[in-house]
Amino acid sequence: MMAGIMSKPTDPTPRGTLVRVPGAPEPHAQDNAARLMARVAARVRDLRKAQRMPRRVLSEMSGVSPRYLAQLEAGEGNISIALLQRVADALGATAESLLAAEETTSADVQDVVSLYRQAPAAVREEVRRLLSTGNPGALRRGRICLVGLRGAGKSTLGRLAAETLSLPFVELTSEIETFTGMPMSEILALYGQEGYRRLETEAVVRVLEKHDRMILAVAGGVVAGEQAYTLLLERFHTVWLRTSPAEHMQRVRAQGDLRPMEGNPGAMAQLRALLDARTPHYERAEAQVNTSNRTVPASLNDLLAVFASNNFLNSPKS
Repeated sequence: MMAGIMSKPTDPTPRGTLVRVPGAPEPHAQDNAARLMARVAARVRDLRKAQRMPRRVLSEMSGVSPRYLAQLEAGEGNISIALLQRVADALGATAESLLAAEETTSADVQDVVSLYRQAPAAVREEVRRLLSTGNPGALRRGRICLVGLRGAGKSTLGRLAAETLSLPFVELTSEIETFTGMPMSEILALYGQEGYRRLETEAVVRVLEKHDRMILAVAGGVVAGEQAYTLLLERFHTVWLRTSPAEHMQRVRAQGDLRPMEGNPGAMAQLRALLDARTPHYERAEAQVNTSNRTVPASLNDLLAVFASNNFLNSPKS
């Protein structure tokens, strides 16, 4: 080689080889992502059509815009996991089933989902009961119901526990009054005990439709309505809040209600008899908390400990 002439450096990359830009995804990763998006698109589209659900309705139910849903179903939407979960919930599916490599939802299942969505509340309730025969705890999920005589602390402790755990709190009596637009005294005068028990059962069904996780407080006499109480035992983790007859009476009077004692010297004996009669029904609850001679904070801690030890708010309990 002649002096003064620089040799041309050789290119270590063979001709025809693609040069990867640092930070860019591998080609096979791009292919996998494209296949994943196509799979999600097809499953969302098929589920929606199987349920005869317009895209506009899916948008309203999931909170995802129609334009974004159109992109998703075309395989062009780079949807986040959070949004995908909302779409899955609206379709009665799971995000995992939309992402799975193997098809997990058959046409028969899609038809069942569609029929279930169109069925009346009573029919849906019966379907859930039949399907959960082998695992009754699955029906209860994160719902808790407090039972017991008036004055045991259901309203006070239920509300405080719900606030502590960031759960909805519902009093069944208030739900019935709101639905009928009448106070309890007028409801009983108009419908009688038999009619009230029917309203009570219907109220439990409405609450179940609204809430998967909640704390419910019910009137002490709910155990007299076999249909409502059976439904509560099946669909809620139940806790009996109990105290002594004397404290029951004292707390009711402290709430400003003097009726139990007014002109009735035998009121305490009647209360004891009522408690004795209802105890076998209250004992059907899954757990008990004795609030006798306990402060509200102490009873609240006892109640929360029962929730935790029985795993009421986590995985379904068999």
